[in-house]
Amino acid sequence: MIQKDVIVIGAGAAGLFCAAEAGKRGRTVAVLDHAKKVGRKILMSGGGRCNFTNMYASPENFLSQNPHFCKSALSRYTQWDFIALVSEYGIPYHEKTLGQLFCDESASDIVNMLMSECDKAGVTVTTRCEILGVEKLDAGYHLKTSLGDYQCESLVIATGGLSMPKLGATPFGYQIAEQFGLPVLPTRAGLVPFTLHDAQKQVLSELSGVAIDVSAACNDMLFKEAMLFTHRGLSGPSMLQISSYWHPGDTLSINTLPAGDALAFLEEAKKTSPDAQLSTCLAKLFPKRVVQTLIDFNAWPNKPVKQLTHTEVAAIAEALENWEIKPNGTEGYRTAEVTLGGVDTHALSSKTMMAKDVEGLYFIGEVVDVTGWLGGYNFQWAWSSGWAAGQVV
Repeated sequence: MIQKDVIVIGAGAAGLFCAAEAGKRGRTVAVLDHAKKVGRKILMSGGGRCNFTNMYASPENFLSQNPHFCKSALSRYTQWDFIALVSEYGIPYHEKTLGQLFCDESASDIVNMLMSECDKAGVTVTTRCEILGVEKLDAGYHLKTSLGDYQCESLVIATGGLSMPKLGATPFGYQIAEQFGLPVLPTRAGLVPFTLHDAQKQVLSELSGVAIDVSAACNDMLFKEAMLFTHRGLSGPSMLQISSYWHPGDTLSINTLPAGDALAFLEEAKKTSPDAQLSTCLAKLFPKRVVQTLIDFNAWPNKPVKQLTHTEVAAIAEALENWEIKPNGTEGYRTAEVTLGGVDTHALSSKTMMAKDVEGLYFIGEVVDVTGWLGGYNFQWAWSSGWAAGQVV
């Protein structure tokens, strides 16, 4: 029997950070993970460079059925606190766009930093360890694992969600929550590409690999970033962002000219280039491949712009600024960056992350019903929630 003050299940961003914080307080801490390597999601994030936080992170950048829950942790351990730690380790980083901070060299710099923090705090990290059962004791918990039995006072669940099953994602965290009577909200894939119906896909897949700047709106949310056409549907930052607000059956409204005025452009073209074909005029705004596909997709009359009626011009302008697409679905957890839903935050303390009705049981990171936008926000939630629990476990 191995005795520890704290056991953290999950050697990802939240789990390792929480473990290091608890260890700094003199607690004996073990981190257990079923995977072969620690921090697998960190290592592949941001194209291998890890978008480790966002300079503009605030509670407004998170989705939850309890939107106030994340405020306490985010305000007590901020992006600036984590940036200071990264700087302390001399890890070079840069801002890409919209406050997104990436490692200059490799995501492994962040994993190495977390492991170094754990080492300094005396934390033991064990991989390839299957949790076979968890039992509540009068004081603390008893864990049966593939590597023997453990006992602890405080048990932290940092097992993540269901996104990217190839990296080892499982529903384990939700199962533990349910075992101890905590409600788990329905889960679904977030920050995920859309798939299209066959007719749409047939036309738009011709543009696979092409990206254009758009604004995408759905359910009173709007994101202005790039959209990428794929063989299966639509991806890119704007689509990933809006996917977290989309529900099956919803229609996306896509403005392909977020910085322009389509009607004014076409009216001006009629005056200055009356003999030019519609496709020639639109080629000033979009790559030629995109122009031809838009014309085919919308069945626009490709004739000299002087021949376009006012009704036709208005219809083309409306379609450019409010292109309505009803996705078939999403690519699901296979390619999703995060899992929406999870352990109901109403059952947790926002200050400590402990289950209100189960002494010594904590939930942090993605397993909780707090989901950030694309751009480093989910890592910041991992650091903030891990820090909050690490101060008290």
